[in-house]
Amino acid sequence: DQEKNPFKSRMLKILDEMYGIKEDDFKVAELEVVPAGKARDSGFDRSMVIGYGQDDRSCSFAAMKAILSKESYERSAVAVFSDKEEIGSVGNTGMLSSFFENFMAEILFRSKGRYDELMLRRLLSKTNVLSADVVNGFDPDYPEVSDKLNSAYLGRGVSVSKYGGSRGKSGSNDANAEYVSKLRILLEKENIAWQTAEVGKVDQGGGGTIAYILANKGAEVVDMGLPVLSMHSPFELISKVDLYMAYRAYGIFFREMA
Repeated sequence: DQEKNPFKSRMLKILDEMYGIKEDDFKVAELEVVPAGKARDSGFDRSMVIGYGQDDRSCSFAAMKAILSKESYERSAVAVFSDKEEIGSVGNTGMLSSFFENFMAEILFRSKGRYDELMLRRLLSKTNVLSADVVNGFDPDYPEVSDKLNSAYLGRGVSVSKYGGSRGKSGSNDANAEYVSKLRILLEKENIAWQTAEVGKVDQGGGGTIAYILANKGAEVVDMGLPVLSMHSPFELISKVDLYMAYRAYGIFFREMA
């Protein structure tokens, strides 16, 4: 076998020596191949960060830092981290699974000593949610896919998207005006820089988030995240200012609106 495929034999030897991985392990292993370069500063003034996977690790990082910045909350604050969003949020770790509903049911049972489906539905209908996901930033080198007047720009703050989807609002959540207004008042009261954005030009782009999933269960949901350049490329670009504003926005949301 070594003579037939020396490259394979060499790779298996390296994997065994470095990580203890045998050939049979590939039958059951879950492997992730990522770019070798580490995240680093970018820009003349080092105002940006370049690295892979900032969709959606940048928002996840900001949300985790925000919820852990305070030891206790007067309101119930929850940060949910789910995967498989790019393939439809499926599986038992995606947002379409019953994990979050099961968690809410457990909270109800432990706090009330009983549980029924009506209680859970009422709880979900009184829940405020931020879907922490990135949005494509306006790229001056690729402007034709964006609407200049309805795009997010790096360095102008966290982005709020009332709706996403493609071909207009197809397949998206559309947050109601009252909920977005409450969020706007809160952000401006705290002097948090923010902007509004759509996901690309109609009929030339678009994209979805998981916002619609909890909205379908009655929760109030709106998308809020960072503008990103070169989304889905090996090296994505974000602004440090936007990341900090996202951290602040998520933090005040946990404290006053969650």
